[in-house]
Amino acid sequence: MSGDEPGENESSVDAAADGAAVVAAVEAVADRIERERDHLTELDSAIGDADHGGNMARGWAAAAEAARDLDDPDPETVCKTVGKTLMAEVGGASGPLFGGSLVFASAELADGVTAESAVAFAETYLEKVEDRGDARVGDQTMVDALTPAVHTFKKSVETDDLPPLEALAKAVDAAERGVAFTVPIRAKKGRASYLGWRSVGHQDPGATSALYILEEVLATAADRLDADIPDVDATSPTIPDEAADGADAPDGDAADAPDGDDPTAEDD
Repeated sequence: MSGDEPGENESSVDAAADGAAVVAAVEAVADRIERERDHLTELDSAIGDADHGGNMARGWAAAAEAARDLDDPDPETVCKTVGKTLMAEVGGASGPLFGGSLVFASAELADGVTAESAVAFAETYLEKVEDRGDARVGDQTMVDALTPAVHTFKKSVETDDLPPLEALAKAVDAAERGVAFTVPIRAKKGRASYLGWRSVGHQDPGATSALYILEEVLATAADRLDADIPDVDATSPTIPDEAADGADAPDGDAADAPDGDDPTAEDD
């Protein structure tokens, strides 16, 4: 084994530390959801059946207890345990959406929590939420908060090469914007969709819960790193490189422009 490679003891310490951090995040989420129980119920009473706050509070309280009871847990085990508990304890569609998606995404953390594995985790979680709920952006669901958060986090890490904590802070701001986006649009999924145009003007409770979860994950990460939460927003710190991005453009876009032609240039 080379001196640059972590030894078995070091890897075990890292896994234990990461696992403890995830448990701390779950406990923080449970506390936050309990504090916001009445607000979530109020949101759901307008366009749903007024049980989102109670169901989520009960489920996350049970999830936090289950996470605390684990012996020397690693991140994957914590997330899988939390997901299964949410599926069992949270009623309605929220159990499979919040919990079932977490069970699937947990596998991305098998080797610990890194910037790369966190991006993979986020992408898998979003994919499973979309599949389970058959929802897309603009349907007035939690997808409206998760999609901008995941996209912003991925770009911040992989393209902008930002520190993970800053990338997460930008993702939280993106989620907040996504929650606001649910207010002026018509619901197309879930019980709220039965209201038709009457659903316009109401904030989606599932998207709101997703935001609370992300905010507590960010706060826990900052606490574990003994750092302040970065004061950033979701806007990009860089200007896209058209030459580089053109290679990934769909048919008919910049990638197909003849050499020397600028597809964005106006005629003289």
